[in-house]
Amino acid sequence: MRLAICLLCAISSLCQAADRIVFGHLAPGEANLFISNADGAQEHALAHSGALDYNPSWSPDGAWIVFTSERAGSADLFRVHPDGSGLERLTDDPSFDDQAAFSPDSKQIVFVTTRAGGTADLWILDVATRKARPLTSGPGGDFRPAWSPDGKWIAFSSDRGSDLPMAKGRWEHLQLVDIYVVHPDGTGLKRISQHGNFCGSPKWSRDSKSVAAYCMSAQETWKYRGPIDNGETKLVRLDISTGSATPVTAGPGVKMSPVLLASDQIAYVRKDTSAPGVFYGNGKPGPAGKDVRCPSWSPDGSRVVYSRVGPGSHSLYQKLWSKNPQYELVSTGVLPAYDTTGARFVTTALGDNNGSTLMLTENGKPARPILDRKHELIIGPQWSPSGDAILFGIGQFSAFLDFAVGAEKPVDPVNGGAQIASIKPDGSGFHQITSGANNNGFPSYSPDGKRIVYRTMGPDGNGLRIMNLENHSVSVLTNDYDNFCVWSPRGDLIAFVRRIAGDFEVFSIRPDGTNVRRLTNSKGNEAHLAFSPDGEKILFSSTRMGFKDETLYTLAPQPYGELFVMRYDGTQVEQLTDNQWEDAGPSWQPRKQNATGQK
Repeated sequence: MRLAICLLCAISSLCQAADRIVFGHLAPGEANLFISNADGAQEHALAHSGALDYNPSWSPDGAWIVFTSERAGSADLFRVHPDGSGLERLTDDPSFDDQAAFSPDSKQIVFVTTRAGGTADLWILDVATRKARPLTSGPGGDFRPAWSPDGKWIAFSSDRGSDLPMAKGRWEHLQLVDIYVVHPDGTGLKRISQHGNFCGSPKWSRDSKSVAAYCMSAQETWKYRGPIDNGETKLVRLDISTGSATPVTAGPGVKMSPVLLASDQIAYVRKDTSAPGVFYGNGKPGPAGKDVRCPSWSPDGSRVVYSRVGPGSHSLYQKLWSKNPQYELVSTGVLPAYDTTGARFVTTALGDNNGSTLMLTENGKPARPILDRKHELIIGPQWSPSGDAILFGIGQFSAFLDFAVGAEKPVDPVNGGAQIASIKPDGSGFHQITSGANNNGFPSYSPDGKRIVYRTMGPDGNGLRIMNLENHSVSVLTNDYDNFCVWSPRGDLIAFVRRIAGDFEVFSIRPDGTNVRRLTNSKGNEAHLAFSPDGEKILFSSTRMGFKDETLYTLAPQPYGELFVMRYDGTQVEQLTDNQWEDAGPSWQPRKQNATGQK
């Protein structure tokens, strides 16, 4: 159905050319399935597609492995025999389908999907008929379902009881998750873990009376999201009748993905780099490596299937699935920005030790560096209207990207310092525009190129400032906690993000400081704004749809965030992406030319 729609649009003279939007897509560079013996020996690839294949689950009868794949666009469920034969597609829906688990008779599958309203719910699929029905609903997300061996219960993790508090001193949300059980007909829903922290990925005991889970504090769900050198999570068994928790003896490390094998022995994955890979309760290792994710064992426990996940793809120019074919979505580097011709764009390539490089892509040629900083971040580049200069923030930004630089520092927004600077497209003419004690960033030119707007934080005050580039005079536009400011191509509005009542919302204001208007009102964070070339629409990234998985399973520091588009007045809001990765920093390509310079 999706293919038919795209083909009709491609051949129809009534269809308008797609608007091309480039953005940072913080997804793995690769994810492939592998099978090995339980000890990791005789590893070999399974159903390799060249796309992202992940979250495999072995059927109780041993005949099939169901998994998630993005080989056909959005995430869908597929199945394949353990010998690699018989590949079949089980779901074909533009929504996000993931995290499948079989019923005891292998005839049904419970899985996570965004089909009902965009948040992560559980549905049940009849394998023979391919018909699916909803199991859970409501606010929040439901994740990692597991069917009890007696068929009476489905256990899952959920943040439905969480108000998504911010991490300490951060703007990212903590993931408070509890373990729930529900009957396959949707009745009997109950929480069995104590609320307030995180317990996830329940897996059943053979007698269907308890589940194993991995647990940590709420704050640690932020700390352990990305690569981690060391740390500690605990494994527990929860009695589904009483909710009592019993510690499970296991080795050290950041443990996740617990499984109770047929022998009743615990198995799990270590995420920390001290000794990453699969381990068993008896201390013996299984498949090794920091890229091992989500193992599932054959019914007799002799073999294991898992995914190996590669580094994130921050710089690939790759076309991605779009919910609306009118918008062509392309993954590029961090915070890309087009010039007004649409033939050139710049991105930031992140390096080691808080370093970065400003990269220029022109007329479809390979990207080339135009500014390299060994110990500074180049953030939020924007082009001058004439195309003769590129504006950006530069500095430590340790309070803005302390995850990227591997630091655990105080969150004082001035920490590290940052200023506004500019450079010519050929790499010459670098000069710093702002100065002082404040942390300045995210600049944007006025359409006539005579002024810039930027955000500032520090002892000299917070908010948005406008600088006249002829005399460097600065005027105060706002005094609130405001960020991500962009000047409309029509010159009449400046859009920005404001922190209000614990959330971050999109606002607009006139350049003279009048007519402040709130454009969004949703639970979560809105960020990374970009106007359409005609000023009619605003692109932004939003966490309003919540988490789609437990946070430790992705490689992104905040593994959620979809792209949305709306009119400049906040109406006609439309979701463009639907996946578990972080999509952010969009830029709208002007239609004058495409990326190869062709009109």
